[in-house]
Amino acid sequence: METSKEREFKMTPSVKREIIKIIDERIREAYITREDFSELKNIVRELAEAQKRTEQRVEELAEAQRNSEQRLTRLEVVVSELAEAQKRTEQRVEELAQAQKRTEEELRRLVVEHSKTREQVGGLSMTVGYILENEAMRALPGLLEEEFGLKVEGRLVRKFLTDIEGNPMEVNIVGEARKNGERFLIVGESKSQLSKGRVDEFLEKKLDRLPKPGDVQIFPVLVTHMITAPDVVDYALSKGIKRVYYSYEFGK
Repeated sequence: METSKEREFKMTPSVKREIIKIIDERIREAYITREDFSELKNIVRELAEAQKRTEQRVEELAEAQRNSEQRLTRLEVVVSELAEAQKRTEQRVEELAQAQKRTEEELRRLVVEHSKTREQVGGLSMTVGYILENEAMRALPGLLEEEFGLKVEGRLVRKFLTDIEGNPMEVNIVGEARKNGERFLIVGESKSQLSKGRVDEFLEKKLDRLPKPGDVQIFPVLVTHMITAPDVVDYALSKGIKRVYYSYEFGK
């Protein structure tokens, strides 16, 4: 006969089924199936691959960083070299500026000396011209009388005449002469080297500017050491110059 305790702990079929159900659920919650394990392995493999790729990427970044640092180092070297080159260039520019300054000073000195030389040459040329004029003024009276029958009255001189506009005009050789009662005005100029241009200059600047008095005839002459071309004398004569005298004729 069952005791009261046995009757108290005796499970009914329904209770037993409920207990089994609860136990099965707990086992399922704690149990990993083969599929779950395979999925977990795949996840771990993917994580390992991702980790590997991450490490590879990190290495690539590290290599890129090293390359960047190397390029930066080379760039710093280039910048330093450019700075040195710029410094040398600036120094060279300064040297050239100083050289240019010395050149300009030397050029100014040469210009001053050249100006002085020109003044000296000009003075020498004037001296030579005056000497030629002086010789001509002493020799021409005799030559003019001998060749043209002109008798110079007084002396040939260097003087100013009044031009057609009433302005003073310096003439190298001036003097009055007579021939058979006719009056002549000797007007001459001396040129160390006589050219056609100098002939034209004498005509334009001296003879053409002289008044033309009716009772006095202009008798133009030129005096020179030498001519610049074989036909200069013929050209002068064709322009109305009465005679071209060479300096060597003064010693006759």
